[in-house]
Amino acid sequence: MTSSRLKSSRVAVLLLGGVSVVVILMYLHLASEVAQLHTSMLPGAAMSYQQQITQVGGAGGALDLNNLVVIYNRVPKTGSTSFIGLAYDLCARNKFNVIHLNTTKNTPTLSLTDQYMEIFSQMRFVYNISNWIEKKPGIYHGHLAYLDFNRFGVSRQPIYINMIRKPLDRLVSYYYFVRYGDDLRPNHIRRRMGDKMTLDECVAMEHSDCSTTHLWIQVPFFCGHHAECWVPGSNWALEQAKHNLIHKYLLVGVTEEMGDFVAMLEYTLPRIFKGAYDLYLSGVKSHLRKTVKKVLPSPSTIAKLQNTKVWRLENEFYNFALDHFHFLRKKTLVEAELGGHLVDRGQKFAYEKIKPKRI
Repeated sequence: MTSSRLKSSRVAVLLLGGVSVVVILMYLHLASEVAQLHTSMLPGAAMSYQQQITQVGGAGGALDLNNLVVIYNRVPKTGSTSFIGLAYDLCARNKFNVIHLNTTKNTPTLSLTDQYMEIFSQMRFVYNISNWIEKKPGIYHGHLAYLDFNRFGVSRQPIYINMIRKPLDRLVSYYYFVRYGDDLRPNHIRRRMGDKMTLDECVAMEHSDCSTTHLWIQVPFFCGHHAECWVPGSNWALEQAKHNLIHKYLLVGVTEEMGDFVAMLEYTLPRIFKGAYDLYLSGVKSHLRKTVKKVLPSPSTIAKLQNTKVWRLENEFYNFALDHFHFLRKKTLVEAELGGHLVDRGQKFAYEKIKPKRI
């Protein structure tokens, strides 16, 4: 009987000791947490945290203006040379980098293989842009179809911008550009130099130089690297292009309203484009490149091209982009009372009822 009582006493002592140890450990952990919380509330600690955000590019994906990466996957013959000229003029003043991505093998037009990078090249491109710290902030530009960085596990996405043009106007400009060149590089030999065939004659002959393949450009550029994107007249490609324009691009403008596009970018991304609108209005870069010779197509040629599914889908995409651009412009810009200069409408939100008040 005495032995049984002794065993019970020992068990009780052991249990009491175990509970005491657990309580002590919990107290020490709680004290440590309180001490860390107190330290984090000190002014010096708060400044250190802000410095960390700047150094690592943002906590939890916070926006860091000095780590901005902008991709302008420019569509050929949409005024892209004139637009990117603004960035080159501003880069030293605004302290950012401009990098040209050459995927065209020094030719003015792109083959499918130039536009469609195979998976290894895509991976290297994503890795280079994401880790080239010395060139941040920066804007990359080149003839490249939209590339989804999410597929490669990148946590910080680049900002996409672009500009498109009326499909037939873009085709006419492209057709004569490869034959006569432009006033920017008048002595450069183009791949169709010497060919005097007009677009009217080309369409009448159903020549490959004016086939609907050359119309199917803007939709696949926004659609991306899926094989179906490059199938002329693909309804799926059109819908994917629309989706990407709305969800993946910060802003898409139109060639015909480039000034408004520049103004919106200046107010949206001043870290890069501060001063761009005044520079554009000065006229120095607003018409940098012009095709030497263009012959406007006849009404019959226009009607024949517009009677194709490719044109209808490309035109639908252009109008979709135009409507969205006008919607954003109306919400963003207003003409100043004096001079008609476009200005930002200003901040349309405010913070209130903030609790608890800082002590």
